[in-house]
Amino acid sequence: MYSRLKNLLLLSILILILMEATANASNINFIDKLNRKISINVPVKRAVIVITYELIPALNIWDRIIGVSRWAEEECGLYKALIIENPSYIRPKIGTGTDINAESIVKLNPDLIITWTYNPEVIYFLEKRGLNVIGIYPESLKELYDVIKLHGKVFGKERRANEIIFEMDKILKLIKDRVKKIQPEKRKKVLHVVHTPTRVSAGIGITNEMIKIMGAINPAEIINNNFIEISMEKLFEWNPDVIFIWGNAGYDESLLYNNSQWSQIKAVKNREVYKLPKWSTWSPRVAPITLYMAMKVYPEVFNDLNFEKVVDEFYKKVFGISYYKVRQYEGY
Repeated sequence: MYSRLKNLLLLSILILILMEATANASNINFIDKLNRKISINVPVKRAVIVITYELIPALNIWDRIIGVSRWAEEECGLYKALIIENPSYIRPKIGTGTDINAESIVKLNPDLIITWTYNPEVIYFLEKRGLNVIGIYPESLKELYDVIKLHGKVFGKERRANEIIFEMDKILKLIKDRVKKIQPEKRKKVLHVVHTPTRVSAGIGITNEMIKIMGAINPAEIINNNFIEISMEKLFEWNPDVIFIWGNAGYDESLLYNNSQWSQIKAVKNREVYKLPKWSTWSPRVAPITLYMAMKVYPEVFNDLNFEKVVDEFYKKVFGISYYKVRQYEGY
């Protein structure tokens, strides 16, 4: 009798455990940027993050990550600061976003890989080996917010994802509220240049939306593309007031200031060319970098604002680390 009761008790406990596991686990279905239908069992426990590694600290999902892009440690001061303070956060490297080591990922046997759609062949290669892969490429703030929310669903951090978006919106609202009083004729023309000074961010993409939020005009917005190579003639025609250089570009302001061809461009003539920090626009940091740009374009509108104080508060709330600690690892 005792043995039978004991077995019944063990069976009851096992049923309760299974019921709890079932209640805490479910499937989400969605279509990714490559128009692939994907079904993921959540919350994910073992993931490889190739491109959205700034969401690892934001969502506090270190215990779910088993591999990251090499770019995380080499290019991201935020990530670098966090792993230096917490060496236990260091994870195996699986190449970069443009050169993923698919075989390394297969060996890690993750439940999920999140990467961008730059190299679809790698995604299909991993998919054929039975691995779940999400391909992302946010081209608007809405799509970026959707990516953050997707990470929240995948890792069981939906509430935290909404908190992150709330903090981003606070900064973006601050910018919008200040620049809305600028008269149309006083709005400045702003160009964002990338790999080369004549390759500019055009009408599709988060950068164009950032320029709009800061109350400026992107002359390249008329071009329905992410990026476009332009001629010097077109550059003279647009004659931007301010030029921003992509943070990862292999050149800085001096290239434009020391080039006689550029000397008559208003932004160059007035020394209003700025190399941006290496902050990803595919992360919550798109909000503070928009503020940084807005303060350069319209300093008179933000002259009472302490940029570092605003960003430090944002970093602490979103990433759990001070901006001042991160800055020393960004060469900025």
